[in-house]
Amino acid sequence: MSFSSDVKNELAKRIGNANHCRIAETAAILSLCGKVLIDEKEQYSIQIYTETEATAEKMKTLLWKTFHIEAILTEKENTYSKNQRTYNIAIRNHAEALKVLQATKLIDGDGEIEENFSVTNNVIIKKDCCKRAFIRGAFMAAGSMNNPNRSYHFEMKCNSKKKAQQIIKLLEYFAIEAKVVARKGKYVVYIKEGEGIVDVLNVMEAPVSLMEMENIRILKGMSNYYNRQVNCETANIKKTVTTACRQIDDIELIIKKKGIGYLSDKLQKIALLRIENPDAPLQELGEMMDPPLGKSGVNHRLRKISQIAEELK
Repeated sequence: MSFSSDVKNELAKRIGNANHCRIAETAAILSLCGKVLIDEKEQYSIQIYTETEATAEKMKTLLWKTFHIEAILTEKENTYSKNQRTYNIAIRNHAEALKVLQATKLIDGDGEIEENFSVTNNVIIKKDCCKRAFIRGAFMAAGSMNNPNRSYHFEMKCNSKKKAQQIIKLLEYFAIEAKVVARKGKYVVYIKEGEGIVDVLNVMEAPVSLMEMENIRILKGMSNYYNRQVNCETANIKKTVTTACRQIDDIELIIKKKGIGYLSDKLQKIALLRIENPDAPLQELGEMMDPPLGKSGVNHRLRKISQIAEELK
């Protein structure tokens, strides 16, 4: 099971106690994956389509707990994949469909299908708890998340730009930055930062998934830290080895052309120590001297040797 499915399964169990929150969540699911049908007698019915069983079961529960409507839930194999199923929740009774549409403000007083996209004036999302419920419903209906072990990516697919902008504004209300992009006829609201996704999980009230993602973020952070440390140490070792090889080449050049006696006593001692200890860092070479010599002193003498070698070249 995917991480996205785990999140939806957790959210499916989160049923608000207040009617206004359940109405907000119902409105989100209905507006993102629902259809309103009107027959020749002007009788309304509602169809909600989803590929997520958790979403279908939750919508059925919301309709019963909020409106005492026993919706019809059916499932069938996906046309394009035998491993996937499509779930359909239907409200076929005109009075029941009208009741839901009026409560969710998806129909006006004249019976016209419409939706208020305003975040500030929309009555069903006036309260903070209702805003949370709406975002939760939107994710249940049209959201997905990548496994955070691989990459950070959260998105919701909307049928209209207005709906995408409404979700963007709702997320901004909770100080979450999201972006929107057009993709295959849809408007996709997305977040790619781990911190932003954690904040969304918090807003949607998915504490188990939130803790799991935080643990993954901590482990990835530690892994990145140690990788940087190893890379840094590797680079330092490489630099030390390269410098030591160059110093030994310079010493051998001097010995070949002039002999070790060409160097002063102090330079001879450090030159011989370097040849005998090619892997030793400068500080260690200094500790081998009698009397001991500091790192800067060792570096100074080896530089003098390199200058002499350069002159002989």
